[in-house]
Amino acid sequence: MKTDYEVNLEIFEGPLDLLLHLIYKNEVDIFDIPIATITDQYLEYIDMMEVLNMEIAGDFLLMASTLVHIKSRMLLPESIDGDEDEEDPRIEITRPLLEYMRFRDIAEELSEREILNRDVFARSVPPYVKDQMEDQESELDVTLFQLMDAFKHIMHQRSASIQLRFNIEKWSVKDKAKGVMAILSEKGPMFFGELFGHEKTISELIVTFLALLELIHVGLVKVFQPTYESDIRLVPCIDNNGSAADNLNNA
Repeated sequence: MKTDYEVNLEIFEGPLDLLLHLIYKNEVDIFDIPIATITDQYLEYIDMMEVLNMEIAGDFLLMASTLVHIKSRMLLPESIDGDEDEEDPRIEITRPLLEYMRFRDIAEELSEREILNRDVFARSVPPYVKDQMEDQESELDVTLFQLMDAFKHIMHQRSASIQLRFNIEKWSVKDKAKGVMAILSEKGPMFFGELFGHEKTISELIVTFLALLELIHVGLVKVFQPTYESDIRLVPCIDNNGSAADNLNNA
């Protein structure tokens, strides 16, 4: 399908992040992954990335082929000899997932510590910082794939009412990003679904979503959820002068 927008957006999370997202989403045991279900859902995300014209790194495709291979092995009948020592094929992805989770947890723990010098970390939090943290609502970071889920939901809701056509005009992600920042600068924090209230075509919905991903990637927009069940909240990162345009031009 030929689109009327031009973009080549780099994906800023990896295949292991996607696998973990699917494991959490399906609420399954990492040591007993339903490989057929996870593989099918993983391939659906790959298809969605292609539809959105996102740049899919080779490691995503490598993981896809690995999952398909494991799925095919799981579908084979058990060995006639009944070798109980035969390794579970799923261990091929379980091991790197566990290792990745350990490194990620360590990185998150270190990032939460205040850096005093190059390799010195504080043992305590200053009282004024602690007071600010207590005043703020506890929120969860949102992943790229949670954003894709939210956008898929928007598309399903709007597909019956929006015009199923493409305009001759080529959409510019950069111009759309400026428009998104203008809305956020004027209205302040808003919910994910509110951002897609005025688009009239599928292509405009897509390019708005891609513009939002780019703004998140360069740090001009933060995304949070009070809980996993609540709506995603978009928060603009505006400088002291209240201007986002200069930040966007320099990004």
